[in-house]
Amino acid sequence: MSDPTDQPRSGSADQPRSGQIVRPYGDTTGDGMVQLSFTLPIEHSKVAEGAAEQLANKMGMDPALVVHAKPMGQGFTFFVVYGRVSHLVDTSKVEVVERDFPLLTPKEANAAIKQSLRRRLVVVGACIGTDAHTVGIDAILNIKGFAGEKGLEYYREIKVVNLGAQVSVPELVEAARTERADAVLVSQVVTQRDAHLLNTREMSAAFREAYPAASRPLLVVGGPRFNEGMAAELGVDRVFSRGTTPGEVASYLVHRATHGRDGAPQSTSSILAAPKEKAS
Repeated sequence: MSDPTDQPRSGSADQPRSGQIVRPYGDTTGDGMVQLSFTLPIEHSKVAEGAAEQLANKMGMDPALVVHAKPMGQGFTFFVVYGRVSHLVDTSKVEVVERDFPLLTPKEANAAIKQSLRRRLVVVGACIGTDAHTVGIDAILNIKGFAGEKGLEYYREIKVVNLGAQVSVPELVEAARTERADAVLVSQVVTQRDAHLLNTREMSAAFREAYPAASRPLLVVGGPRFNEGMAAELGVDRVFSRGTTPGEVASYLVHRATHGRDGAPQSTSSILAAPKEKAS
């Protein structure tokens, strides 16, 4: 399902991380000062500000100072609190998903696909469920791209099928079958009641049902509130979070498509098998 090398780990393949104890910096080094913002379901008043200060105290800020309070419609107030925390962080115990593939230029990516697959790499993208926010998927797929990088449509050896927003999971599976997709990219921005997690699990289950394990397309999800360490839990191959660029996604897809899920180089005749036919 997911690549074991995609699991959370500390350190870096390029430069092992040594332990370092750090604490927040506000006005002077090591003073532990932090700024926190939140909303409480209460009308703006002195009592509301006292409640915000009490909440910050219970979260470990002492002393805590409410530096900003603003009504946010009837019955809600937004706060910014500034204060000191005593917590320390040991960077050697921080777990992250490190990049385990080389970053490629569009020219290098095209050459790798052409040499290994001898056909175009097919990518199907969509926003699933009720999510109508296409800014994320468009930033990765559209030729105009994001952060100064061209999107996947710019790559000569990648065929992009962008289904847009509010695509149902059955529609996505059918499109992947029809296009013989090598990879499926899903963007999720709407996160109320963990909708992004529920939709992703539904999608991965549907693809497991529709495809044999060996021929299932790569499943990649992204969005601002995904945890990159949740790939295995969600049943997908990779999770990308905020700030991901088209070049990173393209490099990952090319690496996995040309090396396989186990990391071994694919033969030039490697072509994904056809998906299982639906039962009549």
